[in-house]
Amino acid sequence: MTAYVLRRLGGAAVVLLVLSVLVYGLFYLAPGDPARLACGDRCTPEQIAQVRERLGLHESVITQYGQFLRGLFLGRDISSGTGTLRCEAPCLGLSYQTDQQVTELILDRLPATASLALGAMVVWLVIGVGTGLLSALRRGGITERLLTVLTLAATGMPVFILGLLLLMVVCAYLRWLPFPSYVPLTENPEQWAWNMLLPWLTLGFFESAKYARLTRSATLETLAEDHIRTFRAYGVGERSLVGRHALRGAVPPVIALSALDVGTMFGGAVLTESLFGIPGLGKTLIDGVKVIDLPVVVGVVLVIGAAVVLANVVADLLYAAADRRVVLS
Repeated sequence: MTAYVLRRLGGAAVVLLVLSVLVYGLFYLAPGDPARLACGDRCTPEQIAQVRERLGLHESVITQYGQFLRGLFLGRDISSGTGTLRCEAPCLGLSYQTDQQVTELILDRLPATASLALGAMVVWLVIGVGTGLLSALRRGGITERLLTVLTLAATGMPVFILGLLLLMVVCAYLRWLPFPSYVPLTENPEQWAWNMLLPWLTLGFFESAKYARLTRSATLETLAEDHIRTFRAYGVGERSLVGRHALRGAVPPVIALSALDVGTMFGGAVLTESLFGIPGLGKTLIDGVKVIDLPVVVGVVLVIGAAVVLANVVADLLYAAADRRVVLS
C-alpha cells in the first residue's frame, strides 16, 4: 500500500509541474501582448511598459517561468508600481486591478467554494445512493420506473434552471426561506447554513442523477454474481443481500467518483456561485476574465487544476482502500 501511495503522489507531482508549464504558457506566452490586454486599449505606451515590468514580461521566457516557479516554492519580490512587495510562497502574483496578492484572494474565496462542494456532496450521496439502492430493490416495478424518470429529468435540466425554480418556489412563492445572501461560517454559522441550503440542494440534486444510475447498475451487477445466488438459495432476504453484500460492490466507484467531483466543483460550480451570489473561486475566475486580470486568472486556474489532480489521487487512494485488488494489481 505504501508503494502504491508513493507512486500516486509522484505521478501527481509530475502532473502538477506539467500543469504549471501549460497554464503559464497559455496565458503569458501565447500570441498577443498580455501587458496590453491587462492594461486596456486606452493605456499609453508608458503605462503598458509599466504593466509589462510588473508582470515580468520584459525578461526572457525561461527567466519568466523560472521566477514564476520560484515564487510558488520560495516566494519572490514583485513590483507594485510604487515599490517592491515581498510575496511569500506560494506566490501566485499580484492582482493588477486591486494590488492584492492572488494567494490571499484565493484563500479568502476558498472556504465558500469548499463549503458549497462538500455540502453538495452530502446531498448527492444521500439522494443518489438512496435512489439507486431503492431502484435496485424495486427493479421491474413502478417505483423503479418513476425513479428512472426523475433521474433522467435531473440529468437533462440545466443547473441554473433548477436553481431558479428553487428560488421562485421556496423563496418567492412559499416563502419558507429568504433569498440567499452569503454569510461566512465564522460570522454566523446558523445563517450560513440556511443561506447555503438552496445552493447545496441545487448542485447536489443536479449531480445525484449519475450517482443513482451508478449505484443501481453496480448493485444489480453484484446481485447477479454467483455468491449472491448462493445466499438466495440459503434463504437470505433481498433487503439483507442489497444492504450487506450488494452495496459493497457499489461503494468503491461511488467513493472514487465523489472525490473526483468534489475537486471538479472547485472550478465547475460557476453557475451556482453566480446565481446565489457565493464569492467562490468560480465567480472570482469569471470576474478576473472580465477585467483581464491575468495574475488572478492564472492563479485561480492553477489552483483549480491542482484541486482536480489532487482529487484524482484521493479518488485512487479511496478506491484502493475500498478494493484491495487495485493495490495488488
